[in-house]
Amino acid sequence: MEEASQKSWFSRNWMWAVPVGGCGCGCIGIILFFVFGIGAAIFGVSKLIDNATPVEYAMEQVRDNEKVKFLLGDEIEKYGIPSGNISLSNNDGDVDFSIPIRGDKGEGTLIIKGIKSNGEWIYEDLYVRIKETQEEINLLKKEKVLESI
Repeated sequence: MEEASQKSWFSRNWMWAVPVGGCGCGCIGIILFFVFGIGAAIFGVSKLIDNATPVEYAMEQVRDNEKVKFLLGDEIEKYGIPSGNISLSNNDGDVDFSIPIRGDKGEGTLIIKGIKSNGEWIYEDLYVRIKETQEEINLLKKEKVLESI
């Protein structure tokens, strides 16, 4: 009588058992943790940027500007990932952002540059660059005046 030797469960299933791990938290678990962790971090930072005072103010100016509405459309929204930086320290800080925006007629980029001094934002540059024509539309209420020194 000859008995046929049968392979063990691990020998038959090692190709998927090793990456998943014995308890289901092997390599795949670690990869998913990092993917969802990075995704959550990006989402959190994006929400923080969206709710920043300079961004809210700038989007309000975009939606109130007739020339921007004529070129991009009435329903203007942010899309994509903003680039730049914002730093805040108590009542002071600075912002230097470019945010992609679009409407039903076209696309553009919202540029925000400013400083925060004693709790109040002062904008150096606030304009929309239209993607198709590269035209820049100033959104500041008062034009900057350069004074000679």
